[in-house]
Amino acid sequence: MAAESITPALACDSHMHVYDARFLREGALGKLVPNATADDYRERFQARIGTRRTVVVTPRLYDVDNSVTLDAIARLGAAHTRGVGVLRPDVTDAELETLHEGGIRGIRFTLYTPAQAVVDFSMVEPLSRRIDELGWHVQLHWTAEQIAEHEALLDRLPSRIVFDHLGRLPLPAGTAHPAFAIISRLMERGRAWLKLSGPYLDSLIGEAGGYGDMAPIAKAWVRTAPDRLVWGSDWPHVTEGGNADDKLLFDLLADWAQNDKLRERILVDNPAELYGF
Repeated sequence: MAAESITPALACDSHMHVYDARFLREGALGKLVPNATADDYRERFQARIGTRRTVVVTPRLYDVDNSVTLDAIARLGAAHTRGVGVLRPDVTDAELETLHEGGIRGIRFTLYTPAQAVVDFSMVEPLSRRIDELGWHVQLHWTAEQIAEHEALLDRLPSRIVFDHLGRLPLPAGTAHPAFAIISRLMERGRAWLKLSGPYLDSLIGEAGGYGDMAPIAKAWVRTAPDRLVWGSDWPHVTEGGNADDKLLFDLLADWAQNDKLRERILVDNPAELYGF
């Protein structure tokens, strides 16, 4: 039986999404996810797992309208909630200030399927320069191949970088993939962070196998840069049809980071530094 993770006070879920019909616009790219509002998250996830702090990430469904995330920050509590938005280079300075006041601390580039993306690679560097003045970061959901292909771009970015979902290292390559060395080097320079989240995205054995094939990758990140890691639930698990077990995903951290001090760092201290709690 897998060990259970104990939830420390002020533990942060550093990656989740909210879907709310009130903010859905005509022509949206995708379908609304049911039972995934901020109130649903509070009742179905926070009450069960015990996290206190939260980072809300704007889903692709809302394009570059971050209203759903700003509303969720307010509903979950601005003192202990932050957001990661989606923007294009035409965003004004005034809009950036409004987003900052609303709790946004980063912008996401979801480009692992470029044809379905609402942003593109050409936007990353100019926006990184704009948001760096605010102390924000760029959050990248890229494939490992894309990370390797754009190594020079990553080196040029002035802002901090946060890599999604264990770096999306594919199996069986795992940490032998060049992306692991690239991200590790950026971490060593103090420029990059990584989310211990979404193990189901690259696992070959899935929930039935407890995502055990992803453990070597997660543990390698913990050994490499424990002060540059945060944990995220990826609630409401859209890629899994909403069926992933939140408790199982949280308990994986007890295996990946095998002492209380490490888990406290990943769940409390690191998010506080990255998101400004």
